[in-house]
Amino acid sequence: MNIDVTDEQSLPVDTAGLRRLAEVVLAGEGLPDDTEVSIVFTSDEVIAAYNRRFMERDGPTDVLAFPLERLQPGTIPDRPPDAPPLVLGDVVIAPGRVAAQAERLGTTFESEMALMVVHGLLHLLGYDHVDDADAELMERRERELLAEVGMVRR
Repeated sequence: MNIDVTDEQSLPVDTAGLRRLAEVVLAGEGLPDDTEVSIVFTSDEVIAAYNRRFMERDGPTDVLAFPLERLQPGTIPDRPPDAPPLVLGDVVIAPGRVAAQAERLGTTFESEMALMVVHGLLHLLGYDHVDDADAELMERRERELLAEVGMVRR
């Protein structure tokens, strides 16, 4: 797996641990070894600008996902053996927003960051929470993947 992690903000983040978690998620979803994804940790201001520009929502958010493929949950696209790597897209996370959210929810920053990584990657893989059935499927998968690394979804 080629997981590019970029940290553009000031809060300390366990980038190596979150990269390993991303590997667990991608492997757990059965993706090929040459799969590529980008995870960016950024400021509240930057994610607020992305949220406005791409989602037409005001203010910062915790995580945004920008898929390059239109995938269905649990379905890996067929690719010939000589195909280029599967590039999923970008996950953008605002650790400042996540820290405030963790405090408000009574959980740890590390647990909330892990959830945001899993949540963002699942969005790239076609999972969503538009309706109750989709949300239940996504949350169940989040619980399963976090459990693989000894974590519990809030």
